[in-house]
Amino acid sequence: MGLFQGFDICASGMEAQRFRMDVIAENIANINTTRTEEDGEPYRRKVVTFSERYTNGSSFASTLEQYTGSFKGNGVKVSSVTEDTETDFTMVYDPSHPDADENGYVLYPNVNTVTEMTNLIDSTRAYQANVTAFDALKDLATYGINIGN
Repeated sequence: MGLFQGFDICASGMEAQRFRMDVIAENIANINTTRTEEDGEPYRRKVVTFSERYTNGSSFASTLEQYTGSFKGNGVKVSSVTEDTETDFTMVYDPSHPDADENGYVLYPNVNTVTEMTNLIDSTRAYQANVTAFDALKDLATYGINIGN
C-alpha cells in the first residue's frame, strides 16, 4: 500500500461519514414532518449503507484479487440511502392538528431522536478516527522526508 493510497482511504472514510451526518441531520430536521410533497405520508427516516470502494474494478487483475482473498484497501463509499420501512410511524392523539384522521390521530415520522443522536455520535467518532489516521500518515510522511536531510 502506497502512502498516498492511505490518504485516499482516510479521505473516503471522512467523506462517507460526513454524508452520513448530513442524512442524520435531515432525519432530525424532519422529525415533525407529517406530510411530504411526494406521497402525502409522513417523512420516513433515511439510512445510509456503506460498501468497499473499488478503484480499478474494470480490470481482470482487480476482479481476480477481489475473489482470491488478497486484500488491498481502497476505502469506503456510500452504496445506498434507503428509507426505513421496518419502523412504524408514531401515532399521536391531536385532534386539532390539520393532518389528524377522523379519530383525531396524527401519524408522525419514524424518527427517534435518541437513535439519531446515537448514530450521530457514532458517525462523529468514526470521522475523528479517520482524521487521526490521516494525521498519523501525514506525520509519517513528514518524518520520512526529514530522514534524507
